[in-house]
Amino acid sequence: MEDRPVVIGMIAYDRMTNLDFVGPYDILSRVRQSRTIVLGKSREPIVTDTNYRLLPEMTLAEAPDLDIIFVPGGPGSTALMEDEEVLRFLRERAPKAQWVTSVCTGALVLGAAGLLEGFRAATHWSCMDLLPLFGAIPVNERVVIDGNRATGGGVTAGIDFGLTLIARIWGEDQAKLIQLGTEYNPAPPFNAGSPETAPDILPRFRELSKASAEVRIEAAKRAAGKLHPDV
Repeated sequence: MEDRPVVIGMIAYDRMTNLDFVGPYDILSRVRQSRTIVLGKSREPIVTDTNYRLLPEMTLAEAPDLDIIFVPGGPGSTALMEDEEVLRFLRERAPKAQWVTSVCTGALVLGAAGLLEGFRAATHWSCMDLLPLFGAIPVNERVVIDGNRATGGGVTAGIDFGLTLIARIWGEDQAKLIQLGTEYNPAPPFNAGSPETAPDILPRFRELSKASAEVRIEAAKRAAGKLHPDV
């Protein structure tokens, strides 16, 4: 990958979480030796879970050879776990890619494609218990690297993911320059970014997300069942 740009295919889909996608996109696209491509099932506008719109540059069918494949997370990943067009694309392209990656619940989509079996992986904290359905080993870290699989935790971990991947491919100096240029120096106003630090509001969060969580769990079970129909 040294003599040409590293081609990064970032899959966009309806109801993905905007920051899951834009965080890594912004960080990775700042590397001059990279070419970042937004991929969609069609060229129609993608509408995220917060009604943000973006246009795919290419369809999945039009995508060139990819060095890095990336899947973001979000509510729409529940449907994506059972989207045969996307799963087939991932299965066909993953063996040729240098890196197969995700952030947040994008890991569940990789899992549904059979690409995390036996690999350590991260996802959003609320979905960690779903990873074993796909044979993955859940790890509660912001970024997990296992072989050529790179997975990030929930939403904001996408920035950490991008910087970590840059350091692996282009070196720490490149990653640090981008971190400095983007002033990535997080100092949140509250210490409530994980279940361990926010036990007082955790029950309320679980209640608010209960319905979507139940739908996600059932979709994950169906997707896992298709991978191992005899189990």
